[in-house]
Parts: sequence; C-alpha cells; structure tokens
Amino acid sequence: MQEPQFRTLLYRYFFFGWLFKDVTRGTLFERAAAWRHNREQARWLPLYLRRWMWWGLFCYGLGGVVEILLESPVLSMLFYVPSALSVPIAAVTLAAWIGLKALPGPL
Repeated sequence: MQEPQFRTLLYRYFFFGWLFKDVTRGTLFERAAAWRHNREQARWLPLYLRRWMWWGLFCYGLGGVVEILLESPVLSMLFYVPSALSVPIAAVTLAAWIGLKALPGPL
C-alpha cells in the first residue's frame, strides 16, 4: 500500500470533508447508510474544532509577538489573517457537529 503524500496528510489534518459521504446520491437505503456513516464520523469533529482553535490562537499570539518585538504591523498581518480565518472554520465545524448529533436524519 502506498503512503499518502505529505500535502494529502496536511489537508486531512486540517479539513474533515474527506470523512463524510454524500447523502444526496443513491437509493433511499444508500442515503440512509451514508447518513449513519456521517453521524458516526461526527465524533471526529471536536478534534478538528480544537485544532483550528489552537491554530488560530497560535497565529494570533505569533502575530502579537511579531508586531510588538519587531514593530512590523505589515509582517504581523501574515499571522493575524490566518488567525481570523480560523474563526469561521471553527464555527462551521461546530455547526456541522451539532447538526449531525442533534438532527434525527433525512428520512
């Protein structure tokens, strides 16, 4: 078996879309099976949420250090922007987790 490339592993580390199946395709039974699969895979979403929260805090802290120590607000922007982008990604992850855990299903 071939090892996945580093960029594939990095993508899978930060983005969870590869864990889920499309519930809009297939027969009624296939859609129900995909929904059950997605609900089971939702157990990984808090892990992704924590990763994005820590990544955002790390980038924010690094941006603050660069801004204060190097006195370079332009350079600190390289860290503040990823920090700000981590907030909507964490919000979407949280919404997906709540939706998969709380909703009864498409059937």
